[in-house]
Amino acid sequence: MAEVPCNNAEHPLALEAVNVYRAVPGKILTDNISVQVKKGDVLAIVGPSGSGKSSFLRLLNRLDEPTRGVVKVDGEDYRSISPEILRRRVGMVMQSAYLFPGTVGENVAFGPAQRGKSLPDTRIDALLERVGLSEYGDRDVDNLSGGEAQRVSIARTLANEPEILLLDEPTSALDESTALEIETLVRDIIRERHMTCVIVTHSNAQARRVASRTMIIESGKLAKIGPTDEVLRDD
Repeated sequence: MAEVPCNNAEHPLALEAVNVYRAVPGKILTDNISVQVKKGDVLAIVGPSGSGKSSFLRLLNRLDEPTRGVVKVDGEDYRSISPEILRRRVGMVMQSAYLFPGTVGENVAFGPAQRGKSLPDTRIDALLERVGLSEYGDRDVDNLSGGEAQRVSIARTLANEPEILLLDEPTSALDESTALEIETLVRDIIRERHMTCVIVTHSNAQARRVASRTMIIESGKLAKIGPTDEVLRDD
């Protein structure tokens, strides 16, 4: 199913995938998917396990390379953007929080430090406060719960001030109560910052709560896309 082009100048495209295809030996992961995401939009990706949801998401900030096709960020072919700058502009939060050894504060400051920028303690404290971890800066990451670690992961991503946020099942590894807390946190941050967001989720209920639009991927193909309530009407 092809995405209908967006020509509304009031809502320019933040992200666009054009006939994106990726194959590895013996398997097609994404099969000519075309999608447009307007600035400030929240798009959910749902579908069966193994359908290619996460594979497609990883192509959007070039963690994996398309075999063919084009991904554009703010209208620019992302191959013309250095990977370091691209992944700052298009931040990603994984299913599991892969934190670096050390303190919470060191993790939050990591991205800016890679660019030679020292993140002030006040900024670190503000980010941690926003994700509900006030006074956690000096804690060792080995002493965090799963929910706390995911909050640090979110703060670390926000420290780079991304334009676009990619979320790969960010709550699926958490218990139900913690998952809802993280979901609410993410939803509030997206709205506060007017961020563009693409979220992979195994939960249609979560897609309804979070996303204005939803796409369904089946066997690597775009099966359906549109307003969330319409796409998931029969589910």
